[in-house]
Amino acid sequence: MAGSDPGRESRDPTLEVEAACFAAGAELVIGIDEVGRGAIAGPVAVGAHAVGSGTTAFPEGLRDSKLLSEKRREALGPLVAEWGRGAVGFGAAEEIDARGIVAMLGEAARRALLELHELGVPVDRAVILLDGSHDWLSPVLRRPLDVRTRVGADRACASVSAASVRAKVARDALMRDAHEVHPHYGWASNKGYGAHAHYAGIDAHGLTPLHRRSFIH
Repeated sequence: MAGSDPGRESRDPTLEVEAACFAAGAELVIGIDEVGRGAIAGPVAVGAHAVGSGTTAFPEGLRDSKLLSEKRREALGPLVAEWGRGAVGFGAAEEIDARGIVAMLGEAARRALLELHELGVPVDRAVILLDGSHDWLSPVLRRPLDVRTRVGADRACASVSAASVRAKVARDALMRDAHEVHPHYGWASNKGYGAHAHYAGIDAHGLTPLHRRSFIH
């Protein structure tokens, strides 16, 4: 387990933001991050990871999923799961086409938080730490939560890095499975993003129900 040493390399997260929340009276911090926002096929995935007061360490090598190789992410996945409770919510391609990507980011996050609630996590008493500058979660909530945005939280905050890894590992697994059903688009490698092989597959074989038609022009 790694600690929150302020002298760590800047690309590595710490628990400093979470510790400040605990010092101010929070009993729980839930980090949230999205994966797949810019893909042209497959769902958007939003991970949530809960860190309780008193937590001082996290899995060695934890980083924002974008800074990790697929092999390293897959190895970290079980360690993140052991570190704390979490969940991943999804927004399907047809929902993204119908409601827009921003609305489905929020809905996928809400689904992840509902799953945490069902696991007994006191979501209503948590600080919700959301990566970025835009609060796309609060507009879809049935009741308000303590949502706080932070630019760069996916790299700086261990709870959000863990959420990022959870979401990426789960979404990658779905896209590998989808590749077995629709092998013409290279999803095993491009995970639904707009790679050359993916567009070539669309030109040759058309669109599938997993494609976001509103993203493809």
